[in-house]
Amino acid sequence: MTVTLESPRLILRVPTEADLDGWAGFDADARATRFFGGPKNRGQAWEMLASNAGMWSLRGCGLFSVFEKESGQWVGRVGPWKPEAATAEIGWAILPSRWGRGYATEAAAATIDWVIDHLRWSEIAHCIDTDNTQSIAVAHRLGAKWLRVAHDAHGKETQVYGQTAEQYRSL
Repeated sequence: MTVTLESPRLILRVPTEADLDGWAGFDADARATRFFGGPKNRGQAWEMLASNAGMWSLRGCGLFSVFEKESGQWVGRVGPWKPEAATAEIGWAILPSRWGRGYATEAAAATIDWVIDHLRWSEIAHCIDTDNTQSIAVAHRLGAKWLRVAHDAHGKETQVYGQTAEQYRSL
């Protein structure tokens, strides 16, 4: 499946194996992975990239690789995530070197528009670690409100923020 989204400063596209260096660099960074289980080696990053490719194949969606238009550099992964037996969500993970630029909000907004228009999602959720105040702030900028406590695919407790597609579009 080939999907490419564009926002004012970013290009989001379905990841390819050529994105492994970006994924592995992110996964090796302790700051970047603080709320994602900590640093991982290149082999583990490849497994995550392959798992994401499988989600695109099986579910018709998954995380996008995110690139800066200006530099062409890989800066993160953002997109819909639909694990079995866990909340479907829009998630984001941006390299720490790009934090504070609004990339997570910009990429998540482009993704939300896409899932509403193309996947027909009527509910938008974001599953966020309780201590991840930066991601909670992104969720609020997207118009999301705290909804409930849930558990991710690994059983970890998360806070679910979100809104209906109609509420999102009314912003």
